[in-house]
Amino acid sequence: RPEPEVRALWVARTSLTSPAAVTSMVEAARAGGFNTLLVQVRGRGDAYFSDGLEPRAAALAGQPESFDPLAATLTLAHRLRLRVHAWVNVNLVSSAVDLPADRSHVVFRRPEWLMVPRPLAREMVLLEPRSLLYLEKLTRWMRSQSSEVEGLYVSPVPEESQDRTVSVLADLVARYPIDGLHLDYVRYPNDDFDYGRESLLAFRADVLDALDDAARARYQRAVGTDLVGWTEAFPERWRTFRRDRLTTLVARVRQSARVRRPGMTISAAVYPDAAEATTRRLQDWRGWLDRGLLDVVCPMAYATDVTGFTEQMAAARQGAGGSPMWAGIGAYRLSPSQTIENIHVARRLGAAGIVLYSYDSIVSPPNGPAYLSHVSRAAFGG
Repeated sequence: RPEPEVRALWVARTSLTSPAAVTSMVEAARAGGFNTLLVQVRGRGDAYFSDGLEPRAAALAGQPESFDPLAATLTLAHRLRLRVHAWVNVNLVSSAVDLPADRSHVVFRRPEWLMVPRPLAREMVLLEPRSLLYLEKLTRWMRSQSSEVEGLYVSPVPEESQDRTVSVLADLVARYPIDGLHLDYVRYPNDDFDYGRESLLAFRADVLDALDDAARARYQRAVGTDLVGWTEAFPERWRTFRRDRLTTLVARVRQSARVRRPGMTISAAVYPDAAEATTRRLQDWRGWLDRGLLDVVCPMAYATDVTGFTEQMAAARQGAGGSPMWAGIGAYRLSPSQTIENIHVARRLGAAGIVLYSYDSIVSPPNGPAYLSHVSRAAFGG
């Protein structure tokens, strides 16, 4: 018997800030014929659940400590027979505009793990990461690039940074009966990133380890202590090095999650074109599928016209091969009829499910609850 189609909503953290918001979200999803919720419980290195290893989300400040958005979602959703996947932003940990108020946040505790853009590399490598100037320079540059870069990312290169990310997610998986773990921002902002001192030192060590004695001496003389120079001398190796470190992180997350919750589905939101994802975002999702690190891939096919959507989905289908794929549909930019058309295209291209981005944008003005019922009737026979 074929698996039932996954009919999912991405639920952003703004819909998890009160018991009433959680209740209306779950009930609306159920009434709309959806069977799966991807709920954003780690938005910016914070926790929309209780007793996590990261600060409780600032948006929950008005709620009693006893309010646990993830637990509340799970209780009601499971009673109504909906599956719940914990949606976590992996490398993106903070806005560059509004830094976290909590001083225990990773951006303050471990600023040396933050990804540095190439244009700042030679300047930042000379600064002490714990100095106020370090974070100030980084955030100022990020704000100037806000149309390109969403905020501050942690690097997957330092071993301790990986350890921390794995621990945060393992704790979440161990304590909550979630049906899946959905990885987002499991990528670099672009290939001009991760020029922080720790990453550059790790790369230089990696290169030196691979060279014979004569070549090592030659490069030591030519490049020496210019850490950025090593990336310029070995550009392809530098790209592969960063990509491989991210793949290692995904493998570790999967392994630790599987141990704690063996039947759980592990998915990731990815760029639809596998080649572009690999070269530009260093997100080798095709390799992750080949190695069995993901159960499902969810291409973010957010084109606003059906031709563009079809092209994005066809590219993703080619990249995914025979692996299951959920079509990520940018409903926030589409009318109900466009969303319905995209659902039909996704089915035709063999998608195992659809995920609409996002619940909150669909039910908010200028849209409203009627959007979900329209989609439900036309696409789900509801």
